[in-house]
Amino acid sequence: MRAPNNESRNGGDARFTSGAPRPPRWAQTLLRWWGDPTTQEEVEGDLLELYAYWVQTVGERRARWRYGLSALKLLRPLACRKRSTVHSTPFPLSPDMIRNYLKIAFRNLVKNKTYSLINIGGLAVGMAVAMLIGLWVYDELSFDKSFANYDRIAQVMQHQTFNGTTSSSEVVPIPMRAALHNEYGTNFSHIALSSWATEHILAAGPNKFMKMGSFVDPDLPEMLSLNMLSGTRSALNDPTTILLSASVAKALFGETDPINKLVRFDNKQTVKVAGVYEDFAKNTTFNENSFLLPWQFWINTQAWVKRSEENWSNNSFKLFVQLAPNADLDRVSDQIKRIKATHDKDLAKFDPRVFLYPMSRWHLHSEWENGVPVRGRIQFVWLFGIIGVFVLLLACINFMNLSTARSEKRAKEVGIRKAVGSMRSQLISQFFSESLLVVFIALVVSLGLVQLMLPWFNAIADKKMVILWADPLFWALTFGFSLLTGLLAGSYPAFYLSAFQPIKVLKGMASSTRVGFGRLAATPRRVLVVVQFAVSVTLIIGTVVVFRQIQHAKSRPTGYDRSGLLGIAMNTPELYGHYEAIRNELRQTGAVLDMAESSSPTTDVWANDASFDWKGKDPDLLGDFGTVAVTHDFAKTVGWQFKQGRNFSRDFSTDSLSVVVNESAVKFMGLKQPLGEILKWNGKKYTIVGVIKDMVMSSPFEPVKQTVFLLDYQWANIVIVKLNPQLSMSEALERIEPIFRKYNPGSPFDYKFASDEYDRKFRAEERIGQLASVFAILAIFISCLGLFGLASYMAEQRTKEIGVRKVLGASVFNLWQLLSKDFIVLVVIAVLIASPTAYYVMNSWLQQYAYRSDLSWWIFALSGMGALAVTMLTVSYQSIRAALMNPVKSLRSE
Repeated sequence: MRAPNNESRNGGDARFTSGAPRPPRWAQTLLRWWGDPTTQEEVEGDLLELYAYWVQTVGERRARWRYGLSALKLLRPLACRKRSTVHSTPFPLSPDMIRNYLKIAFRNLVKNKTYSLINIGGLAVGMAVAMLIGLWVYDELSFDKSFANYDRIAQVMQHQTFNGTTSSSEVVPIPMRAALHNEYGTNFSHIALSSWATEHILAAGPNKFMKMGSFVDPDLPEMLSLNMLSGTRSALNDPTTILLSASVAKALFGETDPINKLVRFDNKQTVKVAGVYEDFAKNTTFNENSFLLPWQFWINTQAWVKRSEENWSNNSFKLFVQLAPNADLDRVSDQIKRIKATHDKDLAKFDPRVFLYPMSRWHLHSEWENGVPVRGRIQFVWLFGIIGVFVLLLACINFMNLSTARSEKRAKEVGIRKAVGSMRSQLISQFFSESLLVVFIALVVSLGLVQLMLPWFNAIADKKMVILWADPLFWALTFGFSLLTGLLAGSYPAFYLSAFQPIKVLKGMASSTRVGFGRLAATPRRVLVVVQFAVSVTLIIGTVVVFRQIQHAKSRPTGYDRSGLLGIAMNTPELYGHYEAIRNELRQTGAVLDMAESSSPTTDVWANDASFDWKGKDPDLLGDFGTVAVTHDFAKTVGWQFKQGRNFSRDFSTDSLSVVVNESAVKFMGLKQPLGEILKWNGKKYTIVGVIKDMVMSSPFEPVKQTVFLLDYQWANIVIVKLNPQLSMSEALERIEPIFRKYNPGSPFDYKFASDEYDRKFRAEERIGQLASVFAILAIFISCLGLFGLASYMAEQRTKEIGVRKVLGASVFNLWQLLSKDFIVLVVIAVLIASPTAYYVMNSWLQQYAYRSDLSWWIFALSGMGALAVTMLTVSYQSIRAALMNPVKSLRSE
């Protein structure tokens, strides 16, 4: 309390006259040394007034005691708790401050619903796309890593040189296995031969299925560390056994234990189930194998395989090795380099060079060019990884643009906060908390979107991906990724807004020009809009180019008619030896125009041989041809288009030593008059009786290979059927199925349409196109979302200006032009940047195809016009809406 007197405090104790009682000097000295310096004068003056009052009421002695005790209580150690509560600045990241930040952030989100939805929606879509692409990239990079010996497994491959071009092949001759084991066996833990995965019939009781599987050495299950659910990995040492995948075992035997049960294979032999293994993961090289049969079983049942056991020139088999613990892959690869040329001197002309290719590179680096791995899935990993980063960047750009654009709305808030003592660090924390709140909400929404989109995304990408809910690494990456996104998205607004000068803001100078940033304040927003649309336009151009390349290849003349053409594998002995009977019965149904047989499907060439010779052949030129055996009616069935000569005919018994060649073969041999020329092959002389237009049987993106067609009923193993176009597909199949069941009762009626098999060749490019188109649409959506928000904000900020202009006679078109032209200019700049970038990237991509489309100017013009049209629609809505507003309301708004 204060003493009731009117004496002034002048110099603390100036009112005390000489002889008047004075407070103890020691107490005054302590108070001046250890008291709070910010309140020292006020406290000392109050104590002096109290001392004078105490002297009058209780006497000098008691007054001195009271003064000393009061001084001690006010020393800094005893007064710190009270001072910290009243005067100290709270720590910016204290729990109370964080709660306050989040409360204000939530209120701002609710207050500005439109902008909040744009921010959260754009970020959620961007994060969902980034997550989907991240899952896809993870799946690609983890390919084959489920195998325990992943880092020690390699495939034996070889380079061979044909006519000046080096080709790289993953197939080798059978005797190479024994040579590696005998000469370099200490370098390997396991060596295993394998066939290609092919379709075969598995039957158990009434259940019959066509399943993919391989014939493998007993070492392969151990090398791959098969997860056996029953039985053992070593079961394939018995050539009469079979290992089934869990899914096939269940399909054949249901819930019954399949061990020691009998399975009929291709309606020829019976094998015993010796083990069941867990299905291979989708992202493995061996995922097609639903069963494994012993290598010796294949040798015992296939004469051509038996003949190949000592043949170094028959490259038809796969060979895998597992390196010994101390073996170095490069060193071993160098040691075995000349093994093939050493064992067969006749092959030296091909310059065969054997090498080991590690499992880690099989999937991502699978395309070779002149002996060097140049492409593969790795290019898609980089492509989609970059797209994912850019799509997320677009979403972050939206957030930054809208936050900085709306800064003027919060300029006074910043000014008041600074005027009442808020530090800049607190303001930065406030704006970061708003950013992180938006990102957290967007993260929750994006996880929901990913879960909904995964089935559709898996269908397009041909994957079996799932969100790794139980994986701590997934959550660590997700939250780390989200935190980074929040900091990235909120950094510019936080530092930009917190730098506003309070005096200028509170004086009403709230525009970015007046708070110290000048015209450069809008420059970052313009740059970011340009970046957004440059990325979007680049994706649009890329999508158009990909689909155009696919269409260019699909419209390529194929040299035969695929419509209504189907192939049926002759996978049981019952189909052999009944060619004429089956053909006649099929034709009598009215559902079939004709039937033939072939050693290769119409959409592939399964055999190649480099030992052909002819008159005038360059001695240094290798006679490398694709070889296809056909029956007499093949030409009519597939619709060969003859350039010269004739078809095989039953009227000429000599046609068993005749061949038909394609145009590429004539060019390759350099023949001006090919008819009647002699081709030497396998010790026989064949006469060329016909030349057909090139048939696109292999890759539609590559030149047609020189191919020889010869008449051989024994070699043919595929039935080719031409359906009657007058009947529906289902009706035609219903009519022919009973005939195949009649002659092939042990096999399900399994067929493949040539058109489907041909379209399958475009599947990889189509996936790229579909994914790129989805990402392009999302990029445009996110960009337009931000553009919509910016246009809405600009229209809101210029409400009074629009009202004044309308009063002075401005038309709706004038006002639309005023509000839209800046955005259109930015998009035009983005198109000018995107076009050369897209040209460079897509031109490089097209170079991998020998048969490719060109990059026409209209692709870039159309993409640019599309982006401009979308921009104008987005901006025009807000511009016209603002222009049509009643000017009276516009002028009253302020």
